[in-house]
Amino acid sequence: MELEIPIFLSALAGLGSFLSPCILPIIPGFLSYLSSSSIKEASRERDEGNDQSHPNSSVILITRKVKINIFINTIYFVLGFSLIFAVLGVILNGVLATSIGNSFQQSLSYIGGTVITAFGVYLILSLKIGQLNIEKKFTKLPKFKTSYITSFVFGVAFAAGWTPCVGPILGSTFALAVTNPGTAYNLLLAYSLGLGIPFLITGAFFSQATSLIKKMTKYLKYFNLAMGAILIIIGILIFFNQLTLLISIPFLGQLINI
Repeated sequence: MELEIPIFLSALAGLGSFLSPCILPIIPGFLSYLSSSSIKEASRERDEGNDQSHPNSSVILITRKVKINIFINTIYFVLGFSLIFAVLGVILNGVLATSIGNSFQQSLSYIGGTVITAFGVYLILSLKIGQLNIEKKFTKLPKFKTSYITSFVFGVAFAAGWTPCVGPILGSTFALAVTNPGTAYNLLLAYSLGLGIPFLITGAFFSQATSLIKKMTKYLKYFNLAMGAILIIIGILIFFNQLTLLISIPFLGQLINI
């Protein structure tokens, strides 16, 4: 059970990264960019085949071919960042698990708990201190013919592209992995699944997901406060080696058991 809790938290952190305010709103546009050749093709077919006098002639109908292309590009994108997290997990597992003793394990809990708590405080303070919430975004993405390899490369780059609201979550996952080096690979794999599965669902149901994301964006202003509070609680529990207390929470305990 003690092993299942960190894995569950890592998967939850992956989902949290997907829902973060600097990632969720741009996902439809980003996936469209990765599949831009198909989107442009659909647009051309609309312009050539539709009656321009029709009131809905400006709407791009996403064909089955375009949907498949978007989904495959999403798969390669997810594989890109999953590969990086898997490699990091293997490194942490191979280096730390074989080089630390039981006496140092408690010290890692102190360090990891402190780091995670600090990340939680950072997220909450970023609501009031604008300098902590500066985001680096791709304002001008390069223009080139997109391909599955391109999507994979973007996935690799995404794994290294920490932004203010994702960095603390991903950093906390690494801190959790450091406190459990023997299962670091499993923890980062769980994070990849928590982040990757929503991406795949979005790619598979692109039109419906885009509409849902637009409705969700108005609630993202509460994200940093909620996620910051969660990280602080988890950090304190790790610091005092009391992470198993999460099982006592009825709904959460049932999810962990699943």
